[in-house]
Amino acid sequence: MGLTACGGHSSSASSQNAAATISPTASASSSGASGASGGGASPSSSASAQAAADAAAAKQTSAAKITITPKTGTTGAAVSGAVQVKATGGKLTKVTMTGVASGHTVSGTLSSDGTTWTPNGTLAHGIQFHISATATDTQGRTTSAQSTFGTKSSTGTFVGYFTPEDGSTVGVGMPVSINFSKAISSADRAAVQRGISVSSSSGQAVVGHWFSSTRLDLRPQTYWAAGSHVTLKLKLAGVEGSAGVYGVQNKTVSFDVGRSQVSTVDASTHTMTVVRDGKVIKTLPISAGSDDHSTYNGQMVIEEKDQTTRMNGASVGFTDSDGKGEYDIPDVPHAMRLSDSGTFIHGNYWTAKSVFGTANTSHGCIGLSDVKGGKDDTTDAAWFYNNSLIGDVVVVKNSQDKTIQASNGLNGWNLSWSQWVAGSAL
Repeated sequence: MGLTACGGHSSSASSQNAAATISPTASASSSGASGASGGGASPSSSASAQAAADAAAAKQTSAAKITITPKTGTTGAAVSGAVQVKATGGKLTKVTMTGVASGHTVSGTLSSDGTTWTPNGTLAHGIQFHISATATDTQGRTTSAQSTFGTKSSTGTFVGYFTPEDGSTVGVGMPVSINFSKAISSADRAAVQRGISVSSSSGQAVVGHWFSSTRLDLRPQTYWAAGSHVTLKLKLAGVEGSAGVYGVQNKTVSFDVGRSQVSTVDASTHTMTVVRDGKVIKTLPISAGSDDHSTYNGQMVIEEKDQTTRMNGASVGFTDSDGKGEYDIPDVPHAMRLSDSGTFIHGNYWTAKSVFGTANTSHGCIGLSDVKGGKDDTTDAAWFYNNSLIGDVVVVKNSQDKTIQASNGLNGWNLSWSQWVAGSAL
């Protein structure tokens, strides 16, 4: 991601269709909160205080901007000439490109003016890569960006890019999600699905669900049993995916399921209750989406974690009259993605602490109290970040919004079991 922002459901920006981005929980200032009646700020005071808080936090935004090509989620990048990292308004200070599965570093060359980085040589076909880049402007202010993408498979072949990673430990809500490098025809989906198996030491039966011609997710009827060991086998070599296109993978990977943790956000009481292995271990005050930009209801799975990230409203359609983002905050701490369209739970250091637990003022994200830099482990945001795994479940209830679409992120738990099974090709 280069620029990111929270996408709430509103008349001006539909986060269900927005790019995969994030935004801050923009909250009321001290004056706005103190003037609230009944413990929460009024809609008008929240809106004005929100704008003031965003503007104050954005003053330290780096002038440097990073663009990474291909963008995150690309599955058919060319193996030569397609990858570039470019900085404007500053210079690149660090670029790292690695193969996701192998961890091997790809060497590259930085231009003499420090604004462009490209890999050396031709990349391999059908491989997933991750790029992380940092740039600094003339005042020493930094910004960062990331992208995870896959190169196109060889002519006449397809591969499946899978998550979670081999050897990882994940939460009980983590599905196996496979994105194919080429579309799988309706007639061939059963054969492809037969070539993919997922088994667990818990003995839970696992069924696949096709969200599209390029995406197959697999999960059990209920969350994984805590402590179970899950194995994914891809036996796709020679399996036809469409006319004249065949799989090339024979691969076995596995991951472990950690403790069970399910956290429930109640938008009406502005609290989040964290339940681990059946016991409440923490209740935290939060701020969810405002009336204009409410947070989706439903079961959401943490799909990525970032210690800090830049948040810009323009990436999901929240712009001022000049076309610039309503907010642009360079260092939002403890950000955890809950949807592809931009729902995050993250730290917020630029608002009065009194807002958390009393008012919903964000653009659709869930905010927790934090400090600038996120270096204080005693804050609520730091605690939740440090005690969360990718694959943990966050349930939102009592929001004014609809239930999030099952395909928006790793959120297939919002389909009933019968709906899930109906999406299988077998």
